[in-house]
Amino acid sequence: MFSIGFDNDKYLKLQSQKIKERISLFGERLYLEFGGKLFDDFHASRVLPGFAPDSKIKMLIELKDEAEIIISINSADIEKNKVRGDLGITYDLDVLRLIDAFRGYGLYVGSVVMTRYRSTPTADAFKQKLEKLGIKVYKHYAIDGYPHNIPFILSDDGFGKNEYAEATRSVVVVTAPGPGSGKMATCLSQIYHESKMGRKSGYAKFETFPVWNIPLNHPVNLAYEAATADLNDVNMLDPFHLEAYGETAVNYNRDVEVFPVLRAMLEGILGECPYKSPTDMGVNMAGFCIFDDKAVCDAAKQEIVRRHYNALCNMRKGNGNEVEIQKIELLMQKLRCIPELERRCVLPALNKADDTGSPAVAIELNDGRVVTGKTSSLLGASSAALLNALKAIAGIDPKIDVISPEILEPIQKLKTQNLGNHNPRLHTDEVLIALSVSAVNNPNAKKAFEAIPGLKYAEVHSTVILSQVDVSTFRKLGVNLSCEPKYQTKKLYHN
Repeated sequence: MFSIGFDNDKYLKLQSQKIKERISLFGERLYLEFGGKLFDDFHASRVLPGFAPDSKIKMLIELKDEAEIIISINSADIEKNKVRGDLGITYDLDVLRLIDAFRGYGLYVGSVVMTRYRSTPTADAFKQKLEKLGIKVYKHYAIDGYPHNIPFILSDDGFGKNEYAEATRSVVVVTAPGPGSGKMATCLSQIYHESKMGRKSGYAKFETFPVWNIPLNHPVNLAYEAATADLNDVNMLDPFHLEAYGETAVNYNRDVEVFPVLRAMLEGILGECPYKSPTDMGVNMAGFCIFDDKAVCDAAKQEIVRRHYNALCNMRKGNGNEVEIQKIELLMQKLRCIPELERRCVLPALNKADDTGSPAVAIELNDGRVVTGKTSSLLGASSAALLNALKAIAGIDPKIDVISPEILEPIQKLKTQNLGNHNPRLHTDEVLIALSVSAVNNPNAKKAFEAIPGLKYAEVHSTVILSQVDVSTFRKLGVNLSCEPKYQTKKLYHN
């Protein structure tokens, strides 16, 4: 059952104040590294129910007259076509998406920095593509001995070799398509160059997770470990913060490990480091805005279980690894999470599949009710479950057809006879279109169509790996999906 546990209005107010305070501490320019996702932060909205996915961008809009954006992308990620798991698009395409999205909010994108640049056909083609679109591109190189060989890093052959990304505003937000893109190195390189030019600038970090002022093993923080299991990140207490202030604070291994080096770099560039701990660098106020701990704990446990199913499915697809799966399983053991009990939609889906001998889907609605859908000659299990859920939300008798077979059958013929599809069953997007057409003359269809917003935050489980079409539709509807790690057929190619 969905419950709000996070005060988003309070968060926007506190977070905006904190960022403005940090800006005032520095001179001409602040480089603000944004970790996580600036747009569509669905991980945060899932584990902190009540958190709006666009919260961060709303805060930036308040600074749009004094802020500009630099987007960092690791050239190696371009080369290997690294994909954003939540959107299903490659990192290079996500750079274009981010630029469009920022501009849509009236924010200025100053440039793109290609980190760890190495001249390859793929990287150079991407650079040329951006430049033809009128976007400035700068090259930052891999530095031997980074981040420990500080004298070399702070030299003409280290940061000095990087191209300076021309910045014109007082706040420079450095973001990226995903982790490992070199955001911190981009900030430090920029500060180095500005120092050489006689300008004073500073650095701060905005990272939502782990939440520094809740316990180390709080489910919200463990959900972050699950989300980054492929990176082998580990939450830990910040020893520097404890030593400096006598207070416990949660950070993660990479920031703690690199802090002595970062402190030395800032001392070398600025003459002194303004921070006593990696937690000091952050400006995250999320922990102050949790008002229902049980709600966020339950949501975080759900997220960990979903991440487990996702890791298993990735392994089945040939993209995952055992270490990631094992790590998430350890997190579930730590919290005593049993997938079938934690996700109330799992067992009904499995039972329906056993009863029918075909794939099935179950949906837990926000009020706690669970509806199921089975595979039929007209509909796939996802489509059937979707219609049953809409009927339940709208209060329509489950036996009533909200879309008549007379409408569904011509669509099937179009798919198989004209469009060359082998599967005549309707996908979720096709069913929603058919429902919208039926709503014109059918009162029950209209009620079901108007119930669509009520699906948001629902929990869905499928007994087979779904097609990308159905995954995308569920994502757009705002529901949280998990799948059993198996395909409906034994074919080698699945789309």
